[in-house]
Amino acid sequence: MPIIFDKKVAIVTGAGNGLGKAHALALAERGARVVVNDLGGDVHGDGGSLSPAQQVVEEIIAAGGEAFANGANVADYEQVQQMVADTMERWGSVDILINNAGILRDKSFSKMPIEDFRLVLEVHLMGSVNCSKAVWDIMKEQNYGRIMMTTSSSGLYGNFGQANYGAAKMGVVGLMNTLCLEGAKYNIRINALAPVAGTRMTEGLIPEEAFALLSPASVSTGVMFLVSEDAPSKVILGAGAGSFARAIIVETAGAHLSPEELSPENLAEIFPEVDNREGTDEPSAGFEQTVKFVNLANE
Repeated sequence: MPIIFDKKVAIVTGAGNGLGKAHALALAERGARVVVNDLGGDVHGDGGSLSPAQQVVEEIIAAGGEAFANGANVADYEQVQQMVADTMERWGSVDILINNAGILRDKSFSKMPIEDFRLVLEVHLMGSVNCSKAVWDIMKEQNYGRIMMTTSSSGLYGNFGQANYGAAKMGVVGLMNTLCLEGAKYNIRINALAPVAGTRMTEGLIPEEAFALLSPASVSTGVMFLVSEDAPSKVILGAGAGSFARAIIVETAGAHLSPEELSPENLAEIFPEVDNREGTDEPSAGFEQTVKFVNLANE
């Protein structure tokens, strides 16, 4: 079945450039009405202008689509609420939210000012919280919603000089994991994208040859799937250069120490068994770990 978004209303944050722009254009091409949100600052979060968002809107309208620009700072909940209110007044619903806005303040942890750590968390993590919170009750009421978080390999696996960015990007995975449980009965599905693309945020970090392969549009293919009507939920999808992979958080089967055996020395001794990757599983919720540990203790 073709994936289309006729008359669906989508908010895309950070959509003035790069990945967000590609997502907004792809949604519009498939029939969505799009709110192109962008503060218009540089990659470090400095400055601001509605021009980049407006240019994307003009491109969508020229192609026969519907869109309007919005300059809300996703780290400011009041501005986000106003963006959602304006969207509801204009189109009457919010069906899709793509949390894409982000900044970089890269430095090694020892040299990183705490203000830079906090700001990156505010934009990436709290920005995703603010936008998701602002549309949550709307989606519950209409019994439909698709939300995409933007995570990163830096959060999933680590990357030197990006402690702030990595912490924020792993934080949105935790947000997804709980929201997908709370939203399930309201037909709200939440997924996360771990993209790699040639954008102004990665320019100079990726070799020129690879940069050319990593088009934002190729990543947006994955996004269209993740926010479609038949989308899965709680999926972390890696995407780049036309390739896709799923990242999965699993837990080993584990090993047990009886009360009389409990000591760090004994744990060190059985750690190879604790670390044994055979029999790993993917818990669907946190309580499953509790049940597993109780069952191991009762064996």
